[in-house]
Amino acid sequence: MQAFISACFDALKELDSLLRETEHSVGATSHNIGAGGDVSIGYDLLAETCFVKHLSSFGQIRSEESGDIGDGADLIIIDPIDGSDNLKSNFPYYGASIALQKNAETVVGVVCNLANGDCFIRDKDGHYRTSLFDKNLHEVVEINAYAKVGLFEKAAEHLDIAQQLIDNSLKFRAPGAVALSLAYAHSVKYVLFLGNIRTYDVAAGLYLCEDLYSYVGEDIFIVSHNKDVFAKILTIFNLTDNIT
Repeated sequence: MQAFISACFDALKELDSLLRETEHSVGATSHNIGAGGDVSIGYDLLAETCFVKHLSSFGQIRSEESGDIGDGADLIIIDPIDGSDNLKSNFPYYGASIALQKNAETVVGVVCNLANGDCFIRDKDGHYRTSLFDKNLHEVVEINAYAKVGLFEKAAEHLDIAQQLIDNSLKFRAPGAVALSLAYAHSVKYVLFLGNIRTYDVAAGLYLCEDLYSYVGEDIFIVSHNKDVFAKILTIFNLTDNIT
């Protein structure tokens, strides 16, 4: 696993340099619709090429941009740029998501916030945060019991739910990068997503959250480290049968 994690780190370091060197007008240019259904931009394709270069020896790559690439017994699921619109807008909340699966089970999850260097890694040996700019940093991910806000991805498309959260004193932000929001789930009060759940967005992020209370449906996921908050959100969606 360490060889794969090291390769992910090398890819992310190279990608960080490429993003800084690429002319924004080139990186932000729209291209074709990718395998995930969204229009790929130059940055997405640049990132995909970087990950293919560093990770293809570990198995088949399944990318949001180009679909399945190469072959191999293991599967590597990537969202080359999570939060592409944020990157286009120079809003510092964008990154990359990488999951290694063996026999259809995720065994390594890596999610990196390329805007600030936060890199969250989980494998069978633990769950920790390091930095793209300081590989010696190794902080065990712990729950933040003082969290005041949650993260509600796609909030603007679900104003009725947003109002119900507000009515239940569940403050939230809507930063616009699903994998990153899951990576920060231990730090915030909850993470809620409504919409089309794609494996590229959640394969690594949900693995990072396996120790938290979670519900994943066809078009919704709820994650929280607080059982009462988790139950309150389930109640909003009439999903109380899932409270354990």
